[in-house]
Amino acid sequence: MNESLVLDSKELVKTIAEYTLEKKAEDVVILDLKKITTVTDYFLICSADSEHQVKAISDNIIEKLKEKNINIWRTEGFESSNWVILDLVDIVIHIFKPDAREFYSLEKLWGDAEIMKVEDK
Repeated sequence: MNESLVLDSKELVKTIAEYTLEKKAEDVVILDLKKITTVTDYFLICSADSEHQVKAISDNIIEKLKEKNINIWRTEGFESSNWVILDLVDIVIHIFKPDAREFYSLEKLWGDAEIMKVEDK
């Protein structure tokens, strides 16, 4: 059975947030965009201190989703690893190095979204 049919977007984005924390992502937030756009339901945004960590977080998410038979529709940013995007259509994951995150400031750009901070347990 395809687990993506079992998990709704809200459950899945929280699960993916846990995957980011497994690789020590920092400042993990989920933006609920359902009420303000039809582009996607959620942004998951996190920071990583180095290109190596950006890649480790991205690879962990990709591997864990593959185990659940959940496909990533599109990926961007692996060439520079300053900002990697993993697009699942209903969820878009943004993994930033701190300078890039500050520069693009998605939390401010989407300031009307409900923001949920995710912390390691």
